Amino acid sequence: MTETDYDGGAEFDRQVRNLIDLGYPAISGLDAERFSALVAPLRSRAATAPSGPYDPEAGRVPFLLVVTRNVAPIEETMPRTTLHGGRLPGFVDRSFEPGSLERFVATKETGLPEQDAYLLFDVERGEEFCGVVPHDAMNVIAGRSRTLLTIEEGIALVTHFPQALVKNKCFSLGGSRCGDRRVPAIWISQKAPKLGWCWEGNPHTWLGMASAGSRAVGG
Repeated sequence: MTETDYDGGAEFDRQVRNLIDLGYPAISGLDAERFSALVAPLRSRAATAPSGPYDPEAGRVPFLLVVTRNVAPIEETMPRTTLHGGRLPGFVDRSFEPGSLERFVATKETGLPEQDAYLLFDVERGEEFCGVVPHDAMNVIAGRSRTLLTIEEGIALVTHFPQALVKNKCFSLGGSRCGDRRVPAIWISQKAPKLGWCWEGNPHTWLGMASAGSRAVGG
């Protein structure tokens, strides 16, 4: 698909089918019909939204359908990610001590919708910030009136667009924090996507900072 033939409604339908095929209804305690009904109110917003940049290989997509951990636990969704053309399931790094993942919640600045599913628009994986101190990158993004991605949103990006996660162009998820200096991130390890974290003061040449333009719910 290119920007010239981009169809928001068709892309929304693809993302719904993708989640169903990956077993999201089962891990949500729903059947496929009820899961589809949960996200259906979002379709009109996706269909009428501006197309925006569509270049998944460059890490830029118009929107993501995001299902929160209230419906689909992170421990269940991360293993449903893979690299583009890969087979190995994604995983949560052991550096998250028991119980710590639950404490990485959306920051107040994200203005996260209260609904269990929503749309995230104008998404960038942010490789321009590779080699930049994460704390500084987050300040630059805030100055652009953009929003940092949460853990669930980062998982959604890799789930719907595996080609967006590539060597030396991985991304931090500054929209989820736990009150200390750790910043969650998704990168490649053992030929699979890995959810880990890095210190907010330590730059990495292969780790940028993902951001988006806005979030929206249905209705």
